[in-house]
Amino acid sequence: VQLQASGGGLVQAGGSLRLSCSVSGRTFSNGVMAWFRQAPGKEREFVSVVWRSGAIYYADSVKGRFTTSRDKAKNTMYLQMNSLKPEDSAVYSCAASTSIILSQIREGGSYNYWGQGTLVTVSS
Repeated sequence: VQLQASGGGLVQAGGSLRLSCSVSGRTFSNGVMAWFRQAPGKEREFVSVVWRSGAIYYADSVKGRFTTSRDKAKNTMYLQMNSLKPEDSAVYSCAASTSIILSQIREGGSYNYWGQGTLVTVSS
């Protein structure tokens, strides 16, 4: 299984970006997919997750500004980021799991598939 995140770039504060995470190697229709981010010098941080039921959970820091969606037919997950702030600058990575339980969704170590990240830089 391979995950590939794309869509990062440089944007001014208040702007928007849309990230994509494509999955190849297998169909992931019943798996759990998530976004994480890591800023320089900081720990990896949970951003959002699409649960098996289709329910989507967000970190409080992005709730109301970020929207995650998933296109099972395309085996792709998206992260629409609006009202971006300088503190949103980070490398954004997608992750997936077939065996994770709900209480673990915010823990990066619980995901067994990771893609290379894409850099998002928000200028003030």
